[in-house]
Amino acid sequence: MKAFQVGVWSLWSIWLCGLALFCLSLYATQCFLPSLKDQIMRPKLSKRGAGVLEPPKIIIFSAPRPFTGSVGARQSLAVRSWLALTPQIAVVLFSKDPSVVSFAGAFDSRVLVEPNIDFTFLGTPFFHSMMARSRSFSSDISVLVDPETILLPDFISTMNYAYKLDHDWLLVASSRNVSDFPFYLDEDGKHWQRENGKLMTTQEEIFGQSWQSTPCEGKLLMAWNNKDLPLHSGVLPPFLYGRGVHNSWVVSEALSSELRFVFDASWTISSFYLVDQEHQTDWNIGGSSASNFERSWEYAGNSHIGALYGSLSYLKVNYRSLVKLLKCDGQYIFVNTTENIVCPLVYQSAGRLWKGRIVRFGWKKNTLAWVEGVKSLGQLSDCSQMVPTKHTKPLDLPFSLETLLSFNADKNNTILLTAAGYSYKDMLMSWVCRLRQLQVTNFIICALDQEIYEFAVLQGLPVFRDPLAPSEISFSDCHFGTKCFQKVTKVKSRLVLKILMMGYNVLLSDVDVYWFRNPLPLLYSFGPAVLAAQSDEFNKTGPINLPRRLNSGFYFARSDGSTIDAMKKVVTHAATSDLSEQPSFYDTLCGEGGSNRVGDDRCLEPETNLSVHFLDRDLFPNGAYLDLWQRKKVRAACVKQGCFVLHNNWISGRLKKLERQVLSGLWEYDTSTRMCQHHSKLVKKV
Repeated sequence: MKAFQVGVWSLWSIWLCGLALFCLSLYATQCFLPSLKDQIMRPKLSKRGAGVLEPPKIIIFSAPRPFTGSVGARQSLAVRSWLALTPQIAVVLFSKDPSVVSFAGAFDSRVLVEPNIDFTFLGTPFFHSMMARSRSFSSDISVLVDPETILLPDFISTMNYAYKLDHDWLLVASSRNVSDFPFYLDEDGKHWQRENGKLMTTQEEIFGQSWQSTPCEGKLLMAWNNKDLPLHSGVLPPFLYGRGVHNSWVVSEALSSELRFVFDASWTISSFYLVDQEHQTDWNIGGSSASNFERSWEYAGNSHIGALYGSLSYLKVNYRSLVKLLKCDGQYIFVNTTENIVCPLVYQSAGRLWKGRIVRFGWKKNTLAWVEGVKSLGQLSDCSQMVPTKHTKPLDLPFSLETLLSFNADKNNTILLTAAGYSYKDMLMSWVCRLRQLQVTNFIICALDQEIYEFAVLQGLPVFRDPLAPSEISFSDCHFGTKCFQKVTKVKSRLVLKILMMGYNVLLSDVDVYWFRNPLPLLYSFGPAVLAAQSDEFNKTGPINLPRRLNSGFYFARSDGSTIDAMKKVVTHAATSDLSEQPSFYDTLCGEGGSNRVGDDRCLEPETNLSVHFLDRDLFPNGAYLDLWQRKKVRAACVKQGCFVLHNNWISGRLKKLERQVLSGLWEYDTSTRMCQHHSKLVKKV
């Protein structure tokens, strides 16, 4: 019995000691560690001294339409409202339109124009390219907003509050739409006035007007602090800006990644835009004259991409459940309306939100009223999930070949034509990116299979199908010498003839031709009834027009009688040949064995009187000439030589060709992000 009592006493002693140690550690935590609220709201001290909190540097990003007409007036008012908020705000406008550059010029260095992102051939900017480019600017807070959204001063107070949060965050806020706005900014762009000149004393005066909330996908404002963490895990797909889904996709991925605290600030940020009967949709982002019907593929493409990538298609984000930022009695509070909770945020040491752990404040009647008000009117209540759809039917551009030619031909009625199958999609994109760098836009692409067609549509390229293309292109290594290659080359000559007969000059360039400079000004100098083609001769000296040394992967043909008649003969000859079209070009135009040769660099076809000019190999080298591809610095060697182009031929196999071009540095496409590599400088400096 005594032993039993001793055992019980020992257990009680151990328990009491444990309790004492727990209480001591809890006391020490409370005494020496900052409160949870202080951790969240820990001020960012400047280098000037302790306790001094500098206002955050904010950059607002947007992608405006051309500054013309009523749309331009609304955009102008919106941008001026942003600049009126605080001197710490700068604006970056993604555009390549001259009217945008002209508009920005009136604001000195506070408004920049950034053209170095990816656009579709209709001028619509790519959202993923905009977001990537925004990271090259240094700021404390980045904001992405629709170009017609007007911001009022409470935007700044909300940003200042969010800036103090000791955590990476993503803020979203919906905008309201108003049909009448009898206010304007004074000449200094600092104060809002009524039409009678009377100053607006409070921003609530504006919302005495009739207004409606707008669906989030249309005019959602997004802001985030620039610290250590990305907005979400994974890679942002190539969405088109302003064509739906991309805002919901980012919010969904940010929530599922749990890297940042995501909250709705619609109740503390006053933002709105004007609507009228002439402006009911966002079809005209990018400034092209394409009709609403012709833009529908852009929305379908975004929906298709949203279903293919990320969690949006199955998570189904409920915007009502987002934590909401409110301002009650002059104090900011976070509210979880689904659980009737008003709270500060509680973080784990790892930086993520503790789920289910809430610190409750004393509940006040007016606070509860706010919560009930948010429930009943929820600012993002119209943000019903825009569920993306994976299209079972093929994605289609609503453009015929004739329409694409009229859209893209240059002032000389010249079109740049290429053709590619899916196995060459990356090389096609590098070729396109290089043309964009050179500001060459008059190109169209013939898709040799359905896979490359849909890929090109999602990349915003001017592409059309060829119904007569061989079906095995996607499933074989279609390189020089193969049966597939022979069939593909005959597709090209047939298309060139078709376009010539429609009245357009054609510069045909294979996707393995790297461009250093735009050769068209030089090619125009050869005049009519001349076909200018690259020579495939590899010897450094001697004639360059020897038998079968005409390279049909790069040539310029004018839409004139002699050229059209000669091309008809080439196409007819190639149709009956078991070889590629290249021998047909030479044998038809220069005669078998070179019987129609003139000098060392020309041929004359006697029946059509077409002259064939073999281009100077120093300016238009093929893949074997001077061993340029074997140089350590291929680009430098070609630039020094004055090359217009360099053909990546005289090498067997697609993979070897691809490897050689990538390793040489003559590559302009990032396959991991599906974006062009941009090296150009800004139009204006910050």
